[in-house]
Amino acid sequence: MISLKAYLFVSMILMVTGLVVMISRKNIVAILLGIELILNSAALNFVAYSKYAANNLDGHIFSLFIIVIAAAEAAVGLAIVIRFFQVKETIHIDEASELREELTR
Repeated sequence: MISLKAYLFVSMILMVTGLVVMISRKNIVAILLGIELILNSAALNFVAYSKYAANNLDGHIFSLFIIVIAAAEAAVGLAIVIRFFQVKETIHIDEASELREELTR
């Protein structure tokens, strides 16, 4: 049987990887993937603590909500990226500061 420490270690690796991706990348899609990794890390924590500490289904229900929120975030985020690409013809985050000026004209 896998121990709680193993689950928490995998969750920590997912969290750190997500943070590194969010900080180091300038690509909007890569930043969204980093956010997905962080959300998956939180879902794994909920499931692990639900299994080992509380021995009920509360963590599983919370992780289901996290998966739904992550899917909605991905859909909205990709729609924003597609619109951003149509306006700027790039997906680099440095160009996003100028987006407000062009949309208000």
